[in-house]
This record gives sequence, structure tokens and C-alpha cells, in this order.
Amino acid sequence: MYKVDIQPDIKEAAAIEARRNREKQRQSRIFNARYRTMGVDVEGLKTQVEERKLREIAEKRRDEAFDADRVQCDKIAQMLEEEERQRKKQLHQAVLDFREREQQPSMRREWDIHDPEATRKGHPARLSDDDPRCGPSSMQRFAGEDLNANARQKLLKEQNKRILEEQRSEREKDLADRKYADILEDKKRIELDLRALELARLEEECRKAKAMAIADFNRAQAAEVAEQQRLAQQREQDNNYAEIYNHLTGDLLTENPDIAKSLVGPHRVITDRWKGMTSAEVEAVRKAQEEQCKEKQRLREEEQQREAEWDRQRELAGRAAMEMEQQEQNFRQQLRKSLDAYNQDLADAQKSNLQYMEKEVYSNVPTAQYHLQFNTSSR
Repeated sequence: MYKVDIQPDIKEAAAIEARRNREKQRQSRIFNARYRTMGVDVEGLKTQVEERKLREIAEKRRDEAFDADRVQCDKIAQMLEEEERQRKKQLHQAVLDFREREQQPSMRREWDIHDPEATRKGHPARLSDDDPRCGPSSMQRFAGEDLNANARQKLLKEQNKRILEEQRSEREKDLADRKYADILEDKKRIELDLRALELARLEEECRKAKAMAIADFNRAQAAEVAEQQRLAQQREQDNNYAEIYNHLTGDLLTENPDIAKSLVGPHRVITDRWKGMTSAEVEAVRKAQEEQCKEKQRLREEEQQREAEWDRQRELAGRAAMEMEQQEQNFRQQLRKSLDAYNQDLADAQKSNLQYMEKEVYSNVPTAQYHLQFNTSSR
């Protein structure tokens, strides 16, 4: 029986190497974000929170734009009401001026009755056929007499012709105004339809881009899951091989000399089990140690590869999120430009309508004065 002892320096080096390996494993467990967060995708949650904030900001800006549009419409309505009030005031003032200028008491038919100077201003008993003083009992005008028949008929014809011309011109003007308003309404409707189609197209493009980014992110996650499954299967297979190897190199099949150790003391052995330790066994022990070192190195390399793959997947997810954010920002800019152009067109159309209404108001004031003068003279 021979007792072969391992050199003290080799045992001390193995113990130091074991402590180093345990410290590295502990650090890898502590500083590994994947194990620390228990598999939660923090970047994905942050991306979702940012997207929700962006949607809330976009909805808030849209509500503010609608509120500004409503305020502008209210201001325009107030301006129109003020202009209508001013127009009515001017029309009323014009009527008062016309009455003061053209409807004096001396212009009435009954003024000759109330005139205090009627006696001094006396006229002959009959001036013409239209003399209002020549009644049935005046004996100044008899049946069959009509001295001003031709002039009266000519005046009536001219008056009828003038009235018909005025009615025709008013009817043509109303038709032209109605046609112009219909054309403006059709153009505005076509413009609104085109704008709605453009906004729908932009929204569809943004939705497609977002769907593509989500699909790329899902594919990246699926690839990551598949890689994790492959690595898990590889580790399980390695563990199975290690278990088979341990059985093959176990105490039962290899007749391990450690089973010959006695419980009485470490310096005693069980003689019926001790087979001694040869140089080949010592060399086998050293080879097993070298293989364990290689196995640890291989596991360390696999862990580094998994960490690199995880970093690459996170980088792909970050790029996809940045692309989605850029597309969302471009869509908001296009939507803002479209809304600004629409508000500008609406303001121009309202300004042109106000100018047209103001022109109509000022052009209708002389016509009203003329009608009032004509009605007074016809009496």
C-alpha cells in the first residue's frame, strides 16, 4: 500500500481558483439586469408610457385647436351681429333723413287745407284736368274732357317700363348672387373632401408604419425567445451528458479509491476496498481538473454570448421605438400644417364673405331711398 499526497501549492491554487469562480458567479448574478428584474421588459414599459403621453399631448393639442376655432367663429359671429346692427342703424338714419328732406308738411296733399296763407296763394278755379279741387260738384270739369290724356298715358307707360326694368334687374341680380353662392359652396365642399382624403391617407400611412415597427419588434422578441429556448435545450443536453459522464466515472464503475476511506480517521483505510492510487489515476485526476476548467470557460463564453444577444435585442427594440416616435412626430407636423392651411382658407373665405356682405349693404341704401321717394311722389 502506497500513500500519494498532493503538493500543498496545487491544493492552495485550486482553493484560490474556486473562490475566484464563486466570486465571479456571485457578481454575474448581482449585476445581471435580466435576473435582477425577473424578466420584466423595462424598456418596453417605458416606450408604452411615452407613447401614451404622446397620444394625450396630441389629443390635448387637437382639443385646443378646436377651442381656438370655436372662439374664432364666435368672434366672427359677433362681428357680423355688430355689422348688422350698424347697417340697421344706418338704414334707419337714412329713412329719417329722407323723411326730413322729402316728406315735409308742405309736400302733403292736405297742405292746401292747413296752409295759413291759402287765401294769399289762391289759384284759379281750374288749372288742369288733374286739379284736385275740381270735384263732382265744382262744375269745373265735365264728362268727356281730358286735356292731358296723351301726357298722362305716356307718363304711365314710362313708369311701367321703369318698374319692369327694375324688377328684371333685381331678379337677375338675385339669380347671379344665388349662383355665385352655390359655386362657393361646391368649391368649399370639394376642398373639405380633398382635405379629409389627405388626412385619411396620412393616418393610414402612419398606422402602417406603426404596424411594421410593431411586427419587427415582435419578430425580434420571437427570435430572442427561440434563442433562449435553444440555449436552455443546449444546457439541458450538456447537463445530461455531464450526468452520463458522472455515472461512467462514478465510484461504482471506476472503483473510486475514496470508498476505501475509514470512518475511524482520515489516515486509515478499509483494506478490503483499498486499491491504491497509481500514477495513471493521478494523471486522470489532473485531466479531470483541466476538463472542469475548460467546461467553466465554455460556460463563461456562452453566458457572454447570451448577454451580447440580449444587448443586441434591446438595441433593436430601442431603434424601433425611435423610428415609431419619428414617424409620429412627422404625422403631427403634417397634421398641424394641414390644420393651419385649413384655418387660413376658412379665414380668407369669411373675410371675402364679409366684404361681399358689406358691399351689398352699401349698395342697397340708395335703392331704398329711391323707392321711398317714388312712393311719395306717386301719392
